[in-house]
Amino acid sequence: LICYFSLWKGISTSGKVVWFTALFPYAVLLILLIRGLTLPGSFLGIQYYLTPNFSAIYKAEVWVDAATQVFFSLGPGFGVLLAYASYNKYHNNVYKDALLTSFINSATSFIAGFVIFSVLGYMAHTLGVRIEDVATEGPGLVFVVYPAAIATMPASTFWALIFFMMLLTLGLDSSFGGSEAIITALSDEFPKIKRNRELFVAGLFSLYFVVGLASCTQGGFYFFHLLDRYAAGYSILVAVFFEAIAVSWIYGTNRFSEDIRDMIGFPPGMYWQVCWRFVAPIFLLFITVYGLIGYEPLTYGDYVYPRWANALGWCIA
Repeated sequence: LICYFSLWKGISTSGKVVWFTALFPYAVLLILLIRGLTLPGSFLGIQYYLTPNFSAIYKAEVWVDAATQVFFSLGPGFGVLLAYASYNKYHNNVYKDALLTSFINSATSFIAGFVIFSVLGYMAHTLGVRIEDVATEGPGLVFVVYPAAIATMPASTFWALIFFMMLLTLGLDSSFGGSEAIITALSDEFPKIKRNRELFVAGLFSLYFVVGLASCTQGGFYFFHLLDRYAAGYSILVAVFFEAIAVSWIYGTNRFSEDIRDMIGFPPGMYWQVCWRFVAPIFLLFITVYGLIGYEPLTYGDYVYPRWANALGWCIA
């Protein structure tokens, strides 16, 4: 319902809501960072966070996860940036926006690491175990481990309240972006959908609700992990690879650069053109092929997914 009433009238409504949902998480991150750094044992977690594990670079899954995280965090390939950019003025400085957005995103992710691992260090210190024993991947870290650590703090109710409020606003932002990409693309292509936007948005979020019910079952976490691995892994890498080929080689970097010059008054430098034509496609192809070569059937903890589940995952991808 929150998402529906935020998007049913387009960016005229979602733009107002985003002012809160985008800024509130930063306030909470700052508060949690200060609290985390003052906890006993927090230094252990920060040390673990800043110590590189070079053996991990030989694992294909790590490279795929890293590339997928960049796409999830910044949003290229999902249509979100294209959807929102379509509402900009023609001469909007997209070059400045791209640099600023990338910098803020990277800084936010880096700071969030301190917020997470300072508390994990505190939890490891309290339990008398290693960081590796309390840290886990995926949603288990956010919904199980971190809340368990918060529960041991003084005034735990307050910390839990602002933490889950932050998660709610982050989830709303993600839903806004992904949904607006679908709504804008189909509305531009089919005028009938644009004229009946309210009904289309209601149907879209009803579909989300029905699909989401599977995640609320006893095995919902495993269903979520299946979607997380297959629906957002190799599929997005392949999609962005072909997108890079289409823009750089079919449409052409020269023509694309001239379009940007017409918009902002100056063309992108040679560095960006080389990245578009060679670096990005080669890197994406390498990550995809390397990931497929090192592919292993899906597991979560000690549970090994059956063959039919992996086959379903590839169909989703």
